[in-house]
Amino acid sequence: MDHLSSAKPPVRISEKKATERLEKAQQRLLRLRLMLGGQMSGGGQAGEKRIGPPLCVVFEGWDASGKGGAIRRLVSPLDPRHVRVSQFAAPTYDEKRHHFLQRFWRVLPGAGGMAVLDRSWYGRVLVERVEKFATEEQWMRAYDEINEFERMLTAEGMILIKFWMHVSAAEQLRRFESRANDPLRAWKLTDEDWRNREKRGLYTEAIDEMLARTDQPRARWHVIPGDDKKYARFAVVERVCEVIEERLVRLGAFA
Repeated sequence: MDHLSSAKPPVRISEKKATERLEKAQQRLLRLRLMLGGQMSGGGQAGEKRIGPPLCVVFEGWDASGKGGAIRRLVSPLDPRHVRVSQFAAPTYDEKRHHFLQRFWRVLPGAGGMAVLDRSWYGRVLVERVEKFATEEQWMRAYDEINEFERMLTAEGMILIKFWMHVSAAEQLRRFESRANDPLRAWKLTDEDWRNREKRGLYTEAIDEMLARTDQPRARWHVIPGDDKKYARFAVVERVCEVIEERLVRLGAFA
């Protein structure tokens, strides 16, 4: 089954309507974040100081798929003291001396906290698989290791939300060329981006297997069609709100 097929282009939406939905979702998220941080009750009262479960939002996606823009819209309504954004690139020499999951522990949120990860432990079954930075035995084993890791986190109460930001090959090329022709954004485009694009078929195979093998009841993947950036941005914030509300309802803290 091609799990990326769920990322069908959305119905076109006007910029005005998209802005309205984004602003509404951001206000909704702000209230929920205050609740998780113990600054507001489900009834809207402030100051109860009962902190909620930790929240971790993981972003993966194609190069130029709009991860950065979606993350900015997600965290912009929040007090910077109430959220931490961490970005992960290739592991350093010293990090490679440890198990691949080790470097992610330090950024995970505690009770009442929130973290947003721009790329994550899924690099082991994506870029490390395709580029052969990990052996086949290592990346094959990683599916079970990741599933156990996430089960452990969610069993302890963490709200874990995982996004795959999808963009079509044609739209990705358009964005690459736009960046290449803009002196203020050209730095975002590297030779590695172009090389990765040439291997899109291999990456598609790896992505689909990742989605199939690591989609768990308490750690679902949410595939966001990103060709329309306006849609993708409010869709991400709305989905985060929905998942938080579902958990708070189960905890009896929100109605």
